[in-house]
Amino acid sequence: MTPASALAEGVSALRLDVPMHAQAKLLDYLKLLTKWNRTHNLTAIRDPARMVTHHLLDSLAVLEYVDARSASSCLDVGSGAGLPGIPLAIVRPDWRVTLLDSNRKKATFLQQAVIELGLANIDVVSERVETYEPADLFSIAISRAFSDLATFAGALRVLAPGGRLVAMKGAIPREEIEALPSNIRLVATHELPVPGVEGKRHLLIMEAIAS
Repeated sequence: MTPASALAEGVSALRLDVPMHAQAKLLDYLKLLTKWNRTHNLTAIRDPARMVTHHLLDSLAVLEYVDARSASSCLDVGSGAGLPGIPLAIVRPDWRVTLLDSNRKKATFLQQAVIELGLANIDVVSERVETYEPADLFSIAISRAFSDLATFAGALRVLAPGGRLVAMKGAIPREEIEALPSNIRLVATHELPVPGVEGKRHLLIMEAIAS
């Protein structure tokens, strides 16, 4: 199966409406990631088929749960190779997406990807979330394998009122949930069935406790 057919089947399985031009851009992103990966080691996954399932489909699987929040502005904390921020920005061009990563090498790749893919709805910031001072607050902050939940909770400071923290995890991290700061509550936990990905994937949604 080609990456294109794997992506098309996966998008259908996720019941997402992704136009063909957006699917083509998603595949262009993987080609660029593969090119940079040869010298910059941005991701451990190098097989094209696994990149479709474990990067693209894994990122897009969250849309069922974040679309309903009208996530018009999204901060991808610890974006790394641009996951999940770039796939989300491609599929939701009406969102404003900021890719945040303190690693200069990764930020350079992210900026190049934005330029080459023509992603006008993405900003790239090379900074730590603890010191980041955005001009505008975000409706959601999302992370994929960035850190433990307590550390990720530091992104609460850049969220607009009513904003939510969205963490992509494998198994449910019960110890991390118990260690959450007292001003954060877990709103929902969703199992993410990602086509072609074995093992459990979960989405944890958190918000500030009203004072």
